[in-house]
Amino acid sequence: MAAPLDLQLNGYRGLDFGAEDLNPERLAGICRAYRTDGGGRFLATVITDSLPLLERRIGALADCLAADAAIRDTVAGIHVEGPFIRAERGFVGAHPPEHACEASPAAMERLLDAGRGHVRMVTLAPERDPGFRTISFLAGRGVLVAGGHCDPSLELLRESCAAGLSCFTHLGNGCPHLLPRHDNILHRVLACEELPFVTLIADGVHLPPFLLGAMLRWLGPDRAIVVSDATAAAGMGMGTFQLGGQTVVVGEDGAAWSADRTHLVGSTATLAQLRRVLAAVGQSNAAIDRLIAINPIRALAAAARSSHTP
Repeated sequence: MAAPLDLQLNGYRGLDFGAEDLNPERLAGICRAYRTDGGGRFLATVITDSLPLLERRIGALADCLAADAAIRDTVAGIHVEGPFIRAERGFVGAHPPEHACEASPAAMERLLDAGRGHVRMVTLAPERDPGFRTISFLAGRGVLVAGGHCDPSLELLRESCAAGLSCFTHLGNGCPHLLPRHDNILHRVLACEELPFVTLIADGVHLPPFLLGAMLRWLGPDRAIVVSDATAAAGMGMGTFQLGGQTVVVGEDGAAWSADRTHLVGSTATLAQLRRVLAAVGQSNAAIDRLIAINPIRALAAAARSSHTP
């Protein structure tokens, strides 16, 4: 059986992967705790901020990976979520809107250089990538390119897939509470058969269980991937935590909220919680292993195989 692979882990047990004081010793300790809790491997995720700050955070993660083989055994790479996303309320989610910006290959290359070969996945808004040049650039480098925090038309979504987009990040989240009933980003992604993979947050909070089950049935066994989108609050109980410099508050409901409780800020889910939720919506053990291990591994491998020199 393949080890689980979480494509979107922002932090764990008190450590935010974008923290200014990140160092190999702290990250190695978190990797040990993650394994002890039943986890496998993960992509350390950083979210939208200014380009220089993102370079510094990605570089710090790359330094940790270079310093410790035990870290490399658990951290499969880096997921850069943003900053090339929509800035509008709802679509921007927990990302700081003032740093959401248009994509360019030059800006993206700065982030890849900071990661020194460890950036494995990037989430961006296709409509913020003129001519899909950044998507094509990333696909050519073997990076898994995902849409997210976005609102492209179905036509534009399909065109971005032709350019190299091969995944969609946390469908059902990163969008406003109120959407047009007949044509919205959820419907478009589900209708876009050109998208090989779609990730879902299966913590029982981000998606109501009935909707999670329906989406899994719609996507089928080969396209769906489950992620935690966990933050430093994961496994910590009630308290106040950080994600990319912003405050995350966890109350009695176990959900990770912004300080003003207007929106969710990642999750507190451990792998064990994801398994429980998936079982509760009717997924067999074999199906769960496919969602949390086999399919994410397939997604990264497919991206690597499709790379070419631009």
